[in-house]
Amino acid sequence: MMRAIVLLTCMVALAACGGRSGSTRGATGEISRACLAADRSAASVQLCTCVQGVANAELSARDRSRVASFFDDPEVAHATKISDTRANDAFWDRYRSFISASRRQCG
Repeated sequence: MMRAIVLLTCMVALAACGGRSGSTRGATGEISRACLAADRSAASVQLCTCVQGVANAELSARDRSRVASFFDDPEVAHATKISDTRANDAFWDRYRSFISASRRQCG
């Protein structure tokens, strides 16, 4: 059940981006590839490229890698969210900021 909730949260964030690429056109990276490989109905090249562009601007390479792993295993996202460490709390704050920026820039 928790896996479904985390997966749904990731997909809502992606669907909210809507697919306008703007200044992120042509961005490639592991989030874009993971987004497309997840084979979800809301995913498109345009949407995944836009989200990748936002990630490039908002997140470190290490954070981008971590976010990409959420597509393969949504339970990783859940474990990170409920973790009680300062490092994971700080990452989750950056992740939420990235999701908000993705919605603004891609939606």
